[in-house]
Amino acid sequence: MYMSQLIRFAYFGTPGVAAMTLERLIEHGFAPAVVVTASDAPRGRGLVMTPSETNVVATKHGIPVLTPEKLDEAAIATIRTYDAELAVVVAYGKIFPQTLIDAFPMGAINVHYSLLPKYRGATPMEAALLAGDTETGVTIQQMALELDAGDILAQETLTIGADETARELRPRLIELGAQMLIELLPRLMRSEVTPTPQNHALATRARKFKKEDGLLTLDAPAEENWRKYRAYADTIGTYFFKDSLRYKITKASFKNGPFLIERVIPEGKRETSWSS
Repeated sequence: MYMSQLIRFAYFGTPGVAAMTLERLIEHGFAPAVVVTASDAPRGRGLVMTPSETNVVATKHGIPVLTPEKLDEAAIATIRTYDAELAVVVAYGKIFPQTLIDAFPMGAINVHYSLLPKYRGATPMEAALLAGDTETGVTIQQMALELDAGDILAQETLTIGADETARELRPRLIELGAQMLIELLPRLMRSEVTPTPQNHALATRARKFKKEDGLLTLDAPAEENWRKYRAYADTIGTYFFKDSLRYKITKASFKNGPFLIERVIPEGKRETSWSS
């Protein structure tokens, strides 16, 4: 049965994680009434104005797309015209005002890639890898005004592989989150879900990171460098300086104690193997 026959929902999301999740929902018949995403932005070397990845997926499937710059009264009024009962939020990138949450009779739910209340914030997966955690997971929460502090509707744990980097872990988390949504949405419609309040005393934060966070010091503890390499593998990456030259690390390992850099891209040159 198509989701549109059960409930009308609005989907909020912007980057690849949101696009991949939307694609999985549509594959299983869960098509939103409208998609709300970020405006077109300059990308690539030519800085060509390009729609978000989520916009591309929605357009491909003929789903209406809104790209408000701000979630102000005018934007909320437009969103209301689609008569959605629920908002589903995956990496949208903007803070929801209470007036927007209240615009949906069933409120808004958010897919968060950690075991809340641990690692609230923008970079939960990276935080887990930086901490050397052996497990993480996905939480679907009822959105509240305070960031990532809403009641838990569903939560699943995922084991982190010993050598797994963000590049391998992120797709597994996305797939898990999408599957959880597919199972949760019909249960929400049938009022079969009992929200569980978070223990706010146990909350931790996952801060945003900057490009400079990828800088490694080669004489730093090996495990510290390994954790950074794993956490930033598919975003800012890691790098180091030697003889005033910048080297980007493209492959590394952590075996029997040392952090081993295997391949690098020297500044202004092509990728090559590395031996210190």
